[in-house]
Amino acid sequence: MMLSNKEKYRLLCQEKPIPLFMQAWWMDAVCINSKEWDVLLSEKDDKIIGVLVFHWITKMGYKFILQPQLTQYNGVWIDYPDESDSSQKLSLEKKVMDELIQQLEKKKYNYYSQSFHCSITNWQPFYWQGYEQTTKYTYIIKDISNPDKVFEAFNHAKKKQIKKTLDEFVLDFCLTDNDLYNFHTQCLQDKKKKIVYLNTLLSSIYSSGIKRKQAQIIGIRDKENKLHAASLFVWDKDSAYNLITAFDRRNNASGASTRVVWEGLKFLSDKTKNFDFEGSMIEGVARSFQQFGAEQVQYFTIQKSNSALLSFFLKMKTIYANHR
Repeated sequence: MMLSNKEKYRLLCQEKPIPLFMQAWWMDAVCINSKEWDVLLSEKDDKIIGVLVFHWITKMGYKFILQPQLTQYNGVWIDYPDESDSSQKLSLEKKVMDELIQQLEKKKYNYYSQSFHCSITNWQPFYWQGYEQTTKYTYIIKDISNPDKVFEAFNHAKKKQIKKTLDEFVLDFCLTDNDLYNFHTQCLQDKKKKIVYLNTLLSSIYSSGIKRKQAQIIGIRDKENKLHAASLFVWDKDSAYNLITAFDRRNNASGASTRVVWEGLKFLSDKTKNFDFEGSMIEGVARSFQQFGAEQVQYFTIQKSNSALLSFFLKMKTIYANHR
């Protein structure tokens, strides 16, 4: 019996260290309807040597390949041999990416946009096929196994905030996904903003992560039991991610948003290797991540449009959004 690409990929995810947001279970969780994601395979001698995982939607007659919500990256993963020099690595990347691009173009999409995992440092084969790239940045604390050492890398202001909160707050490890969603919604309403993801999406991610012991919500409460900050952390063996953080801006000076990151780091120190803040191109947010001693790491967002009309409308929408 011949296996489908998805069936082959599910087996691969059990055998290889596929990054968290590319895992089949994660794509099931964030797409909810499994028909909305798929995977392309590059194979050699019946062995999978590369994949391209993607989420797709159809809207107004157009087919879009896009990042799923609450998913930092997906796209290309390559199974590099244990021993390969730079030339061999580049040759493998070109072979795999060319094959995946050829399959991708057959999907007859109108617009493509994916962010690749930071381990993919070469996007040139996509450039040669007419794709464009935007460099973005995340911030990663590498090696969180020793929390005391991690704490020493924090700047003075972060250390002071944390020490100040030690006697003022209590931890809450019993928050549900509904609690987090309602709290996040209220925090955004206070800023006259709307939450951009559905409760069903958060519930799907959280329930799937809890089953695999790869998710935890941590809350920070004051002595009157008022919730000041809460974060959802998800992880695999390589890295943890600060997926969602909500904090009450009316108590912005309390230090709770800093404290919840610190508690997350301690909780995760024996569960994974690194801590990824999931990055931001917003100056103030990026500066805050840097103050935790995090290292700036680049990753690529790859894009292509096969519709001139759609490209025009998307460009106009971006210009309008940036000048509101």
